Amino acid sequence: MIKKETIVELASGFLAGTDRFVVEVNTNAENRILVFIDSDSGVLIEHCIALSKYIESKLDREIEDYELNVSSSGVGQPFTLLRQYQKYVGKAIQIKLSDGTQLKGLLKSATETQIEFFDQAKNKNKKSKKIEPGELITFPMTSIIEAKGIVTF
Repeated sequence: MIKKETIVELASGFLAGTDRFVVEVNTNAENRILVFIDSDSGVLIEHCIALSKYIESKLDREIEDYELNVSSSGVGQPFTLLRQYQKYVGKAIQIKLSDGTQLKGLLKSATETQIEFFDQAKNKNKKSKKIEPGELITFPMTSIIEAKGIVTF
């Protein structure tokens, strides 16, 4: 079985010096490998293809067969790294807290220990999807179960 650590090392090495980074790597006993990457400026299909070809060039199918999929972490996927939070500073996110509370608003800042978040103000125009900042709230990172970006049009 190909080890997750091997794939993380290969992918991280390839992405070093770019604004792209590894978000998650999943492997299983059948050697199905899933690599999710993100970027401060966006992930293109060309980025995924290049990383996939690089990883394939470093693994030998004669020794061990595998299935490899490389993709972006995708809009709507939960944040797993501080860098993803920081990418969304000034943008709309939704969070779910450990007490079950779900909030939408604008992310003001993010550190390893907490986020500052402008809770969504009550919108008088029900047709508008735009998130208007309301009260500034601080949450410890330990109270956040899930956070993800919101796409607004």
